[in-house]
Amino acid sequence: MADIVDRSWEVQRRIEERVKRLGKGRFGRVLKMARKPTSDEYSKVVLITGLGIVAIGALGFVIYLIMRYGPDAVRKLFGIVG
Repeated sequence: MADIVDRSWEVQRRIEERVKRLGKGRFGRVLKMARKPTSDEYSKVVLITGLGIVAIGALGFVIYLIMRYGPDAVRKLFGIVG
């Protein structure tokens, strides 16, 4: 029983040490400078992200159309029967 208690205290100590070092590591400076975005910044990020998603979806749809109907269009254009 004492062994389990000692191991749990050791785990607790390691967790506390990690939490203490959280703001002092490589990313500590970034975390200290981070702030909540304004509503205008948030709106712009959402708009740009949405436009990017729509653009990628449109490109995929165009590629689908080319793969689906492109070969038939080329055959008709050059009069190839197949």
